[in-house]
Amino acid sequence: MGIGGWIVVAVVVVVLLYAVAIYNRLVKLRALVREGFSGITVQLRRRADLVPNLVSTVEGYATHEREVLDQVTAHRSDVVKAGSVQATAQADNAFSAMLGRLIAVAEAYPDLKADANFRQLQDELSEIEGELQGARRYYNATVRDLNTSVQTFPNVLLAGPLGFREEPFYQDDDASIQTAPKVSFSAGR
Repeated sequence: MGIGGWIVVAVVVVVLLYAVAIYNRLVKLRALVREGFSGITVQLRRRADLVPNLVSTVEGYATHEREVLDQVTAHRSDVVKAGSVQATAQADNAFSAMLGRLIAVAEAYPDLKADANFRQLQDELSEIEGELQGARRYYNATVRDLNTSVQTFPNVLLAGPLGFREEPFYQDDDASIQTAPKVSFSAGR
Protein backbone atom coordinates (compact mmCIF):
# COMPACT_ATOMS: atom_id res chain seq x y z
CA MET A 1 0.00 0.00 0.00
CA GLY A 2 1.35 3.37 -1.02
CA ILE A 3 1.41 6.62 0.90
CA GLY A 4 -1.94 7.65 -0.58
CA GLY A 5 -3.50 4.45 0.75
CA TRP A 6 -2.13 5.10 4.22
CA ILE A 7 -3.46 8.65 4.15
CA VAL A 8 -6.93 7.36 3.25
CA VAL A 9 -6.76 4.77 6.07
CA ALA A 10 -5.59 7.45 8.53
CA VAL A 11 -8.43 9.78 7.52
CA VAL A 12 -10.99 7.00 7.87
CA VAL A 13 -9.61 6.06 11.31
CA VAL A 14 -9.70 9.71 12.45
CA VAL A 15 -13.27 10.12 11.18
CA LEU A 16 -14.35 6.91 12.93
CA LEU A 17 -12.69 7.97 16.19
CA TYR A 18 -14.38 11.35 15.93
CA ALA A 19 -17.75 9.67 15.29
CA VAL A 20 -17.22 7.45 18.34
CA ALA A 21 -16.36 10.53 20.43
CA ILE A 22 -19.55 12.26 19.25
CA TYR A 23 -21.64 9.18 19.99
CA ASN A 24 -20.16 8.82 23.49
CA ARG A 25 -20.80 12.49 24.24
CA LEU A 26 -24.42 12.19 23.10
CA VAL A 27 -24.89 9.07 25.25
CA LYS A 28 -23.47 10.91 28.26
CA LEU A 29 -25.73 13.93 27.68
CA ARG A 30 -28.81 11.73 27.28
CA ALA A 31 -27.94 9.95 30.54
CA LEU A 32 -27.64 13.32 32.31
CA VAL A 33 -31.08 14.34 31.02
CA ARG A 34 -32.58 11.12 32.35
CA GLU A 35 -30.81 11.63 35.66
CA GLY A 36 -32.15 15.20 35.80
CA PHE A 37 -35.73 14.09 35.22
CA SER A 38 -35.29 11.39 37.84
CA GLY A 39 -34.21 14.10 40.29
CA ILE A 40 -37.44 15.98 39.66
CA THR A 41 -39.55 12.88 40.22
CA VAL A 42 -37.68 12.09 43.46
CA GLN A 43 -38.50 15.55 44.82
CA LEU A 44 -42.12 15.30 43.64
CA ARG A 45 -42.41 11.93 45.39
CA ARG A 46 -40.95 13.41 48.59
CA ARG A 47 -43.49 16.22 48.41
CA ALA A 48 -46.33 13.78 47.73
CA ASP A 49 -45.23 11.63 50.69
CA LEU A 50 -45.21 14.67 52.98
CA VAL A 51 -48.77 15.66 52.04
CA PRO A 52 -50.64 12.99 54.09
CA ASN A 53 -48.91 14.24 57.25
CA LEU A 54 -49.70 17.83 56.33
CA VAL A 55 -53.32 16.98 55.55
CA SER A 56 -53.79 15.02 58.76
CA THR A 57 -52.35 17.90 60.80
CA VAL A 58 -54.64 20.41 59.08
CA GLU A 59 -57.55 17.98 59.40
CA GLY A 60 -57.35 18.09 63.18
CA TYR A 61 -57.97 21.84 63.11
CA ALA A 62 -60.06 22.33 59.99
CA THR A 63 -62.50 19.46 59.85
CA HIS A 64 -65.08 21.41 57.84
CA GLU A 65 -62.57 22.00 54.98
CA ARG A 66 -63.08 18.42 53.81
CA GLU A 67 -63.26 19.19 50.05
CA VAL A 68 -59.80 20.78 49.90
CA LEU A 69 -58.27 18.04 52.05
CA ASP A 70 -59.83 15.30 49.92
CA GLN A 71 -58.66 16.91 46.66
CA VAL A 72 -55.08 17.25 47.87
CA THR A 73 -55.03 13.66 49.09
CA ALA A 74 -56.65 12.30 45.92
CA HIS A 75 -54.24 14.06 43.56
CA ARG A 76 -50.98 13.73 45.45
CA SER A 77 -49.79 10.78 43.36
CA ASP A 78 -50.74 12.26 39.97
CA VAL A 79 -47.34 13.89 39.62
CA VAL A 80 -45.47 10.69 40.35
CA LYS A 81 -47.62 8.66 37.94
CA ALA A 82 -47.44 11.11 35.00
CA GLY A 83 -44.94 9.55 32.51
CA SER A 84 -43.70 12.25 30.22
CA VAL A 85 -41.98 15.51 31.03
CA GLN A 86 -44.98 17.56 29.85
CA ALA A 87 -47.52 15.44 31.75
CA THR A 88 -45.38 15.65 34.89
CA ALA A 89 -45.10 19.43 34.56
CA GLN A 90 -48.88 19.79 34.15
CA ALA A 91 -49.63 17.49 37.10
CA ASP A 92 -47.02 19.32 39.18
CA ASN A 93 -48.66 22.65 38.36
CA ALA A 94 -52.13 21.37 39.27
CA PHE A 95 -50.87 19.83 42.51
CA SER A 96 -49.01 23.02 43.44
CA ALA A 97 -52.27 24.93 43.03
CA MET A 98 -54.09 22.44 45.30
CA LEU A 99 -51.28 22.68 47.83
CA GLY A 100 -51.66 26.45 47.73
CA ARG A 101 -55.37 26.03 48.53
CA LEU A 102 -54.46 23.79 51.48
CA ILE A 103 -52.05 26.42 52.75
CA ALA A 104 -54.75 29.08 52.36
CA VAL A 105 -57.02 26.94 54.55
CA ALA A 106 -54.26 26.72 57.15
CA GLU A 107 -53.95 30.53 57.18
CA ALA A 108 -57.44 30.75 58.69
CA TYR A 109 -56.46 28.74 61.80
CA PRO A 110 -54.06 30.54 64.20
CA ASP A 111 -53.84 27.49 66.48
CA LEU A 112 -52.78 25.35 63.54
CA LYS A 113 -50.08 27.84 62.53
CA ALA A 114 -48.70 27.63 66.09
CA ASP A 115 -48.65 23.80 66.12
CA ALA A 116 -45.05 22.49 66.31
CA ASN A 117 -45.77 19.53 64.03
CA PHE A 118 -47.33 21.83 61.46
CA ARG A 119 -44.32 24.18 61.60
CA GLN A 120 -41.99 21.23 61.07
CA LEU A 121 -44.05 20.08 58.07
CA GLN A 122 -43.99 23.67 56.75
CA ASP A 123 -40.18 23.69 56.99
CA GLU A 124 -39.90 20.32 55.25
CA LEU A 125 -42.25 21.46 52.48
CA SER A 126 -40.26 24.64 52.01
CA GLU A 127 -37.03 22.61 51.79
CA ILE A 128 -38.54 20.20 49.27
CA GLU A 129 -39.82 23.07 47.13
CA GLY A 130 -36.33 24.56 47.07
CA GLU A 131 -34.80 21.24 46.07
CA LEU A 132 -37.52 20.74 43.46
CA GLN A 133 -36.74 24.11 41.93
CA GLY A 134 -33.05 23.14 41.79
CA ALA A 135 -33.91 19.78 40.20
CA ARG A 136 -35.99 21.54 37.52
CA ARG A 137 -33.10 23.90 36.76
CA TYR A 138 -30.62 21.01 36.58
CA TYR A 139 -32.89 19.04 34.25
CA ASN A 140 -33.40 22.02 31.96
CA ALA A 141 -29.64 22.67 31.87
CA THR A 142 -28.94 19.07 30.84
CA VAL A 143 -31.69 19.27 28.20
CA ARG A 144 -30.15 22.49 26.88
CA ASP A 145 -26.74 20.80 26.59
CA LEU A 146 -28.15 17.73 24.85
CA ASN A 147 -30.32 19.74 22.47
CA THR A 148 -27.41 22.00 21.58
CA SER A 149 -25.20 19.01 20.91
CA VAL A 150 -27.86 17.28 18.81
CA GLN A 151 -28.39 20.43 16.72
CA THR A 152 -24.77 21.44 16.08
CA PHE A 153 -22.61 20.45 13.15
CA PRO A 154 -21.16 17.81 12.70
CA ASN A 155 -23.10 16.10 15.51
CA VAL A 156 -26.36 16.65 13.63
CA LEU A 157 -25.08 14.29 10.91
CA LEU A 158 -24.83 11.43 13.41
CA ALA A 159 -27.43 12.25 16.07
CA GLY A 160 -30.57 11.50 14.04
CA PRO A 161 -29.38 8.28 12.44
CA LEU A 162 -28.10 7.05 15.82
CA GLY A 163 -31.47 7.69 17.49
CA PHE A 164 -30.69 10.86 19.43
CA ARG A 165 -33.35 13.53 19.50
CA GLU A 166 -34.07 16.77 21.26
CA GLU A 167 -35.69 16.43 24.67
CA PRO A 168 -38.46 18.73 25.98
CA PHE A 169 -37.75 21.30 28.64
CA TYR A 170 -39.61 21.07 31.95
CA GLN A 171 -42.15 23.81 31.49
CA ASP A 172 -45.83 24.54 31.39
CA ASP A 173 -47.97 27.26 29.85
CA ASP A 174 -48.50 28.59 33.36
CA ALA A 175 -45.50 30.71 34.38
CA SER A 176 -46.08 29.83 38.04
CA ILE A 177 -44.74 26.32 37.37
CA GLN A 178 -41.25 27.80 37.52
CA THR A 179 -41.69 28.99 41.11
CA ALA A 180 -42.41 27.21 44.34
CA PRO A 181 -45.87 27.71 45.81
CA LYS A 182 -46.09 30.24 48.64
CA VAL A 183 -45.70 28.31 51.88
CA SER A 184 -45.84 31.13 54.41
CA PHE A 185 -48.29 30.27 57.17
CA SER A 186 -48.37 33.54 59.01
CA ALA A 187 -48.42 37.18 58.10
CA GLY A 188 -45.87 38.08 60.75
CA ARG A 189 -43.25 35.59 59.69
